Amino acid sequence: MRRWTHTPRKKTRIEIIPMIDVMMFLLVFFVLISVNVIPALGLKTQLPNSKNAQSIRTPVRQVVVTLGKAGSVQVQGQEVSLGALAQTIRTVAAGAAQVAVVINSDRGAEVQNLVDVMDQLKGQGFASVAVAAREKH
Repeated sequence: MRRWTHTPRKKTRIEIIPMIDVMMFLLVFFVLISVNVIPALGLKTQLPNSKNAQSIRTPVRQVVVTLGKAGSVQVQGQEVSLGALAQTIRTVAAGAAQVAVVINSDRGAEVQNLVDVMDQLKGQGFASVAVAAREKH
């Protein structure tokens, strides 16, 4: 009678190191994708170009007003109406003695919207109003 040798079976092992590598890759992938998918606050604007653009450095509180192509107005990323613009700026400035308003207008926004916002601000007593622009190379 013939006898077969019985070889003992090896136990199955789960290799954990390649699994950790894959999980790290997925984590990095989802973090990078989520950063680009979640939009930033406010409107995306393309600033107009200027050869004489200057950096504004003021010791007072700065508030950014954004004008979109469609005529929308935002203060620090919050949609506001033109009539409530001055009050919203004062609320955002939180009682600062002086407020510098920077108008971040899209290149395609109508000039009339820019003039309306500037008239509203000057009429409400805001003396320091600047228009943001990108430096032309």
